[in-house]
Amino acid sequence: MPARRLLIAAAVAAASCLGVQALPAAAATDSAPVVSRGVTIPAFYTPPAELPAADGAVIRSEPLPLALSVSGLDGPLPGRATRLMYKSTDANGGPVAVTGAYIEPTARWQGGGARPLVVVAPGTMGQGDQCAASLGLEHPITLNGQTMSVGYEDLSIYRLLAAGAAVVVTDYAGLGATDRLHTYVNRIDEAHAVLDAARAARSVRGASVTAASRVGLYGYSQGGGATAAAAELQPSYAPDVTLSGTYAGAPPANLTEVTKGIDGTELAGALGWSLNGFLQTDPELKPIAEAHLNAAGKAALADLSTMCVGDALLTYGYARSTKWTTDGKSLSDIIAATPALQDFLDTQRIGTLKPSGPVRVATGTSDNLVPHGQARQLAVDWCRKGADVTYQPIILPNVISPLLNHFGPLLTDQGSAVSWLTDRLAGKSASSNCWTLPLQP
Repeated sequence: MPARRLLIAAAVAAASCLGVQALPAAAATDSAPVVSRGVTIPAFYTPPAELPAADGAVIRSEPLPLALSVSGLDGPLPGRATRLMYKSTDANGGPVAVTGAYIEPTARWQGGGARPLVVVAPGTMGQGDQCAASLGLEHPITLNGQTMSVGYEDLSIYRLLAAGAAVVVTDYAGLGATDRLHTYVNRIDEAHAVLDAARAARSVRGASVTAASRVGLYGYSQGGGATAAAAELQPSYAPDVTLSGTYAGAPPANLTEVTKGIDGTELAGALGWSLNGFLQTDPELKPIAEAHLNAAGKAALADLSTMCVGDALLTYGYARSTKWTTDGKSLSDIIAATPALQDFLDTQRIGTLKPSGPVRVATGTSDNLVPHGQARQLAVDWCRKGADVTYQPIILPNVISPLLNHFGPLLTDQGSAVSWLTDRLAGKSASSNCWTLPLQP
């Protein structure tokens, strides 16, 4: 079986265990729903014209029907979910509505102290609104002939809930919320969305978390970059959100290297998501894109802007950016030769600031999609700044598929990552292993 089909089959099989839908959804707004690739996005996801001033302020909420909900002695398992829309600030300093979900767990927290909160930053879902992680909690698998979406983050979310931690998951700016395009891997947009999700969770009706609750961040791949950036920006952007621990798995810390890594792989479509997001954040880059993209490249970007991961795997898997440019050069070559593009990517670099609280950086040594070297370098950069870093290389066989090399550590390290984070939420100290990094390849 081809690698990309094998991965999709594995993800579908994993998510299919979450397949029973319960609890009716409640209408929250009079706005008309939006249709994206045959999927109706509830009117809830259409932001209002005016947003509140405070970052993290809840704009609206409603009950969210979890795909798996069973009766327990103390309430429904794994808990009661609330769909959220909250206010954040984008990379340009403007107000933005972000959607997500808060889940109040039924399991008791055994770690002592108040129930903690974990913000889950999803890995790559795509750029179409139908790909949002909060929708994935309600519909783990979406297959309709036009789009394919798998809510694979449900697995980590349910593990955290089983440990008794409350969970809030962010959809990021523009993913779910229908007023703009998702600014994929924009470190500031993502970091702000993560930190403001923690703020929003405190004011959800029925939530047990308060300002006294310890807060942890959990993310892998795109999510690892988001949590890493959030840990760096917390002191300046959200001093009221004290971080007890941050898990950053396979973080895309250096987008110049990541762009080289994904070109021509199963996830080549992520090049389009990245470029679409960059152009939305900085419209001054549009003339450069216009000059270098041919008709096929422009069509690919427009197409990818509505796609989820499954769609991109099947349609643009193994595509090479040389086919999208007017001169046959790769996007990496064009970036290297264009100071404005390189300067923009430099502003996205994670590792220039000291993160707040203990952090765990995990990366597969065979990961060539989000290259292991640049993720390890993030840990080195943080160690040099005096951060409390636990660096965990995940050693797995190097297989033919870059996507499987990247996806494997997500599953094999998940239990250890959750345990490390819940230990921090229980008040246990972390043991930095920065001293070992110079000795590791």
